[in-house]
Amino acid sequence: MTKLIVLPNSYLTLNYRLTLPNGEDYINTFIDRPATVLMGSGQFAPCFEKVLLGLEVGEKKSALLPPEESFGERKDELVQWVSLGALKEGRDEDAEFNPGDVIEFNAPGGAQYAGVLQSINEEGAWFDFNHPLAGRPVTFEAQIVAIL
Repeated sequence: MTKLIVLPNSYLTLNYRLTLPNGEDYINTFIDRPATVLMGSGQFAPCFEKVLLGLEVGEKKSALLPPEESFGERKDELVQWVSLGALKEGRDEDAEFNPGDVIEFNAPGGAQYAGVLQSINEEGAWFDFNHPLAGRPVTFEAQIVAIL
């Protein structure tokens, strides 16, 4: 019988964990329930899919990924000023905003993007639109539960 392995178009169930350099889990499906993904569909970043390729059911693998291979380097130009009018557009009048909040914005064409509120005053706010893990190495650990 041929062993099933993860291929570029596999539909699979897996447990995975992303760990920060200090050992803290950023996400961990090992403690909850596994994820089911279709390889190559954009559900998983290519850097994570690369780690999974060739694994068999039950196999576990871990990889340390530098920023340039995972979420990229931080970009200063992604820290941007947003006017208070633009921030409040399309939101409830009594909406409150606090540093650390993740706020979603609508982009032309119906897309959405999110930024972390850094600071706010009566004129506007500074947002960081970098991915929260940009500029940080991460450890990706995965175990294949099933190849469907």
